[in-house]
Amino acid sequence: MRTVRDVHARTVGAPAETVGALLDRLSADDDPLFPVPGWPAMRFDRPLGVGATGGHGFVRYRVTAYEPGRRVRFDFPDGGHHAVEVTPLDAGSCRVTHTLEDRLRGAKRVAWPLAIRWVHATVVEEVLDNVERAATGTVRAPARRSPYVRFLNRLLWARPTAVPVPPGARLARTAFARTDFQDAWQLPLPPGMPRDPVAWKDMLRGAFPEQGRATAADGGELLLGKDARHLDFRASILVESPAAGADGRTAGHGGRVTLSTVVRTHHTGGRLYFALVRRVHPVLARAMLRRTHRRLALAAPSAGEREWAARAPRAGYGHRTRP
Repeated sequence: MRTVRDVHARTVGAPAETVGALLDRLSADDDPLFPVPGWPAMRFDRPLGVGATGGHGFVRYRVTAYEPGRRVRFDFPDGGHHAVEVTPLDAGSCRVTHTLEDRLRGAKRVAWPLAIRWVHATVVEEVLDNVERAATGTVRAPARRSPYVRFLNRLLWARPTAVPVPPGARLARTAFARTDFQDAWQLPLPPGMPRDPVAWKDMLRGAFPEQGRATAADGGELLLGKDARHLDFRASILVESPAAGADGRTAGHGGRVTLSTVVRTHHTGGRLYFALVRRVHPVLARAMLRRTHRRLALAAPSAGEREWAARAPRAGYGHRTRP
């Protein structure tokens, strides 16, 4: 049984106290370090602390050691661990180190060299990029995703799930007095993703004119569609953000985006036509939502950029441009 040890370190030109405060926000809704929305968010069943259980994507682990502002360790269920540590160097700099130790057995013996190794290295380097940017406003040598990692990212991207047309999609639910077909596909909306449904309308490739818009405090609904002799079609793009719970953390951690479709046929010809279309419609709807979700996620500001943009005005820092 082979054991792997993988270490990534970065010297950051900021005090250890500044970087340690960022580390303490790992897995929170405003996590400034984990590379969301480009990768699945780190989430636990409770705030960061010993005993918290969760992970990111399909990777599961448990917090087994936590020194606020200095170090956190996560243990995998089948053995092995990874840890992040902040080490002061002097009054104005520190070193951030991520260490992974794991035993390769079973499927991991194949998955590690083929995929996990490459994705892991990229995610960790992007975490360190976020540390540096959130603390200093710039990154000296940002990580670059290889074509193979981009392929794996696309392959592992979340897939839409079928849901009922949400109550919040009021424009879709009231579009027709009679509806002959309806469906809805949904994806989570991680932090950093656009909350304006207009930003999502290109998923339909401009094929349908706007039929209505409903705005909300954080999100809203956009209704697109077209009337024809054989049937009327409406597509609703609903962006919702969850309400905060008693602990201040939001259920769903970021919200969700839903693509709903409602159709009204006019006669037998319309019903026969849609009987054929409805066979391919779910495949197309899922593909359009998933493709647009990934495109917008990869174009969104990084967690470090969002953190710097939020704190720089408060701290009176000068503006720094992205390298």
